[in-house]
Amino acid sequence: MVASMQRRWTVEDVATYLGVPVKTLYKWRCQCYGPVGVRIGKHLRYDSDEVVAWFDAQKLAS
Repeated sequence: MVASMQRRWTVEDVATYLGVPVKTLYKWRCQCYGPVGVRIGKHLRYDSDEVVAWFDAQKLAS
């Protein structure tokens, strides 16, 4: 199995994509809402495909 060499998104990248403040992403994380992020040491990273899939699911839910 070959690991994806795709660059992971930072909190700032996700905030820009979703059009929300970074603070909102951290709030969502505490509420177990929003796209799933993974903590790597002190850094939080997101899989871009999962962020897009989460966003698309929100469109279907409304």
